[in-house]
Amino acid sequence: MGAFLDKPKTEKETRKGEGNGLRYGVAAMQGWRVEMEDAHSSIVSLSEQLKDWSYFGVFDGHAGANVSRFCAENLHSFILKNTKFQAAIKENSSSPDLNLLEQGICDGFLEMDAAMRELPNWKSGEDKSGSTAVTLIVTPTYFVFANCGDSRGILCHNGEVLYNTVDHKPSHTNEKDRIEKAGGSVMIQRINGALAVSRALGDFEYKLDLSRDPKAQLVSPEPEVYFQSRGEHDEFVVLACDGVWDVMSNCEVSAFIRSRLQVTDDLEKICCELLDTCLAKGSRDNMSVIILLLPGSPKVSEEAIKQDEQLEAEIEKKLAAVIEKESGFDLSEMTVGYAISCLSSEEIEGLPPGGGLESKSNVIERCLDKLIDEKSKEKDLNQKNSSKEEDET
Repeated sequence: MGAFLDKPKTEKETRKGEGNGLRYGVAAMQGWRVEMEDAHSSIVSLSEQLKDWSYFGVFDGHAGANVSRFCAENLHSFILKNTKFQAAIKENSSSPDLNLLEQGICDGFLEMDAAMRELPNWKSGEDKSGSTAVTLIVTPTYFVFANCGDSRGILCHNGEVLYNTVDHKPSHTNEKDRIEKAGGSVMIQRINGALAVSRALGDFEYKLDLSRDPKAQLVSPEPEVYFQSRGEHDEFVVLACDGVWDVMSNCEVSAFIRSRLQVTDDLEKICCELLDTCLAKGSRDNMSVIILLLPGSPKVSEEAIKQDEQLEAEIEKKLAAVIEKESGFDLSEMTVGYAISCLSSEEIEGLPPGGGLESKSNVIERCLDKLIDEKSKEKDLNQKNSSKEEDET
């Protein structure tokens, strides 16, 4: 069976919350992978001193789930305890020293990585897991993104993606230079032909040269930190692991979420719909997403709800016509993927932007089950009537 299951696990862990004028939703799904290695954090009030600061993070583990879980539980504490971070907010947390704040966040990542390395499972070399990390601190005036690896965050503002973090891949020039200086190589876009990310927490088998600075190892635990000023037209932030970004672009994710926010204000539901869409689009990885809703976000529209209902009715109608054409086909073997393939040649207006037919995979599955059931009952009835006629003759 290798690294994948025979069929995906689609059950989801979800969460929601609100505070500081923000609302958020979370969803995580194991998918095709044999183990769930993602983890996430959501803290509306970061500390007693920083009650109006919020913190969110998505951590994408590999080779095991221990590092990602440790990050989710502890990274914010290492950042808060860092002396530079404390100095940045000492005078006035409403107007922190941004240079010190950046240094404090970076050092928090490095300090946690070093502390984790000394714990028994990692010190012995028994645990070889690692994790990417994308975090967001929301202050009253700034969005502070920190990214280490290829999980990604985007900020959507006034109908477009205003900002996105940059993935750390071994083939990128700066990353490749560091890897080669540390004695490694980049083959098939992986470090030594094995690891697909160039920055991560954990992964200590790639950090063995203790004569080198932690930031100069084959795999660096150093994040890149970015500041974006908050504005009245900010709509939402999305943090997600590469299981999402592998199959949907920044603009597609943004457009899809924006369209769904006009249909429902249930952020957990929208998160789940996004993961189901990515699964239908071919994602084979674990998937986790946090959607953080901001005051400038789209609002639910009765017209959009009506259009969505009409769209689903149209999909059911066209699917019924497809099944009618497949009269010689064993309908019990018709998969959602095959149904989507058949419907893709049809002209269907009003599909969610960025999501397409795949974003209606659950609707298609529900309609398919209903239509197959109706066909089965019709077949049984015809057989009974035929038997009755034979008995009468």
